[in-house]
Amino acid sequence: MVITGESKGQKGQGLEVDREKERAIVEGIKHGVKTYQPNAKPAGRNHQEGSPVHISNLMLIDPASGKPTRIGKNSMRKK
Repeated sequence: MVITGESKGQKGQGLEVDREKERAIVEGIKHGVKTYQPNAKPAGRNHQEGSPVHISNLMLIDPASGKPTRIGKNSMRKK
């Protein structure tokens, strides 16, 4: 579940986590990405599914209660 930003409150299945960059790709989340398109008017943000979201903006959903749950940073470290 996304907890901050334009996509706040949206839920999706986690597809990929990049531990080095601390980013995750979440299915169904269209995150605003700044792109340069010279012919597009107005220029600005495009919403693209599959854009990485920083893991600090995400919370896991507890399967038992269905509520967002905090996890420790140690659980995200490389082993």
